[in-house]
Amino acid sequence: MTTPTPPPAARWLPSNTFSGQTALVTGGGTGMGLEMSRGLAALGARVIVASRSVEHHAPLLAEAAERGWHVESRALDVREAADVEKLALELDEHGGVDILVNNAAGNFVCPAERLSARAWRSVLGIVLDGTFYCTRYFGRGMIARGRGQVLNVVATYAWTGMAGVVHSASAKAGVLAMTRTLAVEWARHGIRVNAIAPGPFESEGAAGNLWPEEGMKRRIEEQIPLGRFGSAEEMATHALYLLSPACAYVNGECFVVDGGLSLGRGMWQPGERRDGGTRA
Repeated sequence: MTTPTPPPAARWLPSNTFSGQTALVTGGGTGMGLEMSRGLAALGARVIVASRSVEHHAPLLAEAAERGWHVESRALDVREAADVEKLALELDEHGGVDILVNNAAGNFVCPAERLSARAWRSVLGIVLDGTFYCTRYFGRGMIARGRGQVLNVVATYAWTGMAGVVHSASAKAGVLAMTRTLAVEWARHGIRVNAIAPGPFESEGAAGNLWPEEGMKRRIEEQIPLGRFGSAEEMATHALYLLSPACAYVNGECFVVDGGLSLGRGMWQPGERRDGGTRA
């Protein structure tokens, strides 16, 4: 009998990296969240995927049954504090959560002057409020047990800014501040809090909301020094690394994985020839 090939994100760490640990991944049924869930499960964790649409969990649950992973599904709207608290109390009765990945998000491009109050509140509710509610309620159990870690998914425009996403940028900036604040506040409880800032990666959801036309995607690729989009697997690989014992001394950090997109490009580009001008 051949050993099943591990998912790409799990190939770089020992197979027992997360054995004996329970991980909860919000928005863990699609995109980067799915690949993080797959990687955690392949590396020995009991994984609980939580999102509003549980039908998104079906492919992962089927794969888990085939591979012998321990994966569970929960319906959860992270914007509802009472629902988050209820799930946290339920899981605390069965050992609690060792790893919390705040991945649930909402985003779309809209000029600020046309952004409705409802749209603003929707994105802030999922990204900022939801991250805080999950971190607070699941963090209480971590504090009681004296161990745990939180990984938040942010974006580089939280500090660079980007036109068209004032709602998401504001929310992600708040999450980044929350990451660094709790890294200091909760370290004494044995809890690490870090963040990862993915760049553009191949994703149906992101494509539909952020670059629905092929020409838009090409323009973004032209701005990436490495010249390509990443993959959900690549993003998840670095998330797993941050959660692994290899990063046990990393706390309050935000790991950028964007092919160099957020770096300044300057006025001169490689390959351009500049003639004339004053020379020293």
